[in-house]
Amino acid sequence: MLKIEERIVMLPEACVANILSFTTPADTFSSASVSSVFRVAGDSDFVWEKFLPSDYSRLISTSTHKSFSSKKELYRCLCESILIDNGRKIFKIEKLTGKISYVLSARDISITWSDQRHYWCWSHRSDSRFSEGARLIMTDWLEIIGKIQSGVLSPSTSYGAYLVMKVTERAYGLDLVPAETWLKVGNGEKKTKTSYLSCLGNKKQQMAKKDEIFGYYRREPEMREDGWMEIELGEFETGREGNEEVVMSLTEVRGYQLKGGIVLDGIEVRPKPQKLSC
Repeated sequence: MLKIEERIVMLPEACVANILSFTTPADTFSSASVSSVFRVAGDSDFVWEKFLPSDYSRLISTSTHKSFSSKKELYRCLCESILIDNGRKIFKIEKLTGKISYVLSARDISITWSDQRHYWCWSHRSDSRFSEGARLIMTDWLEIIGKIQSGVLSPSTSYGAYLVMKVTERAYGLDLVPAETWLKVGNGEKKTKTSYLSCLGNKKQQMAKKDEIFGYYRREPEMREDGWMEIELGEFETGREGNEEVVMSLTEVRGYQLKGGIVLDGIEVRPKPQKLSC
């Protein structure tokens, strides 16, 4: 009697492709080692069409990437990320899950007084995918707001929003007063936290550790793999359907503290790591 694995291998290629289309990208990638039938079926446009975002044609039309030899090649390209909307956004999908991420450039978010040259300086940066970034020269009123529609993201997914930034060597006034971070979905409740805009030096870190003993925790930027830093603005869940506006913000306007020396790359909205169930 044939084993189950042998029966599956004997299935027609089209049938195998249909089965794979109901799995996940991770399953399809790993199935290539089962047999040549699975490998060929797993390369078919029929399978990868199922894993691509429903509006992938519109995304590609606003990108510099225009032609692909196959849907699988397109999927791999989206995993590496592409610039869309005249270079104002980055679109990306996670390789194994197909979950969607966006990065809104500094030009695609609202920065109070960013059009005033004595407050902000716009310039090209070699360390960014975007054509330019915004460097804060000086202000006592820092207000950054980004918006995205939940409908362009993956449904039924936990997301986090992160301000992507750097601190220059001549930065000042960033560790005296904490900024307020908040996120709001539709008409829902505004979720507010606080975070400092720079990390403490060694001596101040010792003092901060003592504060943690008494229940005070200092939130501050965290390093990213790409060399930038990020501050989490908030998190939210997308529904199975529907489309609501997600507003995310960082503000520091209460202390009237002069500050300068941060560089803004944008705001990233990406899926939160999935919690492993026991």
